[in-house]
Amino acid sequence: MTEPFAFTGALLAGGVFAAIAAAIHVAIFVLESVLWMRPSVRRIFGVRSDADAAAIRPMAFNQGFYNLFLALGVLAGLLLATSSLAVAGLAIAVFATLSMLLAALVLVVSQPRLWRAALIQGATPLLALLAFALAMLG
Repeated sequence: MTEPFAFTGALLAGGVFAAIAAAIHVAIFVLESVLWMRPSVRRIFGVRSDADAAAIRPMAFNQGFYNLFLALGVLAGLLLATSSLAVAGLAIAVFATLSMLLAALVLVVSQPRLWRAALIQGATPLLALLAFALAMLG
């Protein structure tokens, strides 16, 4: 039993939204872990000075890798979902996108003024999860 659910438009849409979410999280990784000390990046995150950016840098570096690992989880899940391990792949993709969505919810609850960042971080994972749910129920 390699295909427990039919390939549908909802499954394809879920994969596309999940891939977009992964790309967003890779971009966040680059900002937080690679380009953090640039003034333009500092402004994106509302960090006012070089000293503040340097103080926050270890946390941002670590957080960037969390975003990268979530993105890699989505991509690994999507790859497996196209193989004979489709159920495992979908489970991994769902777990990773759910983690992205929950992180966005934590962000907006803990820092309501960062609602735009939470929306950017969480909208595509939410759409992916809704589409995956439709595919599994359909």
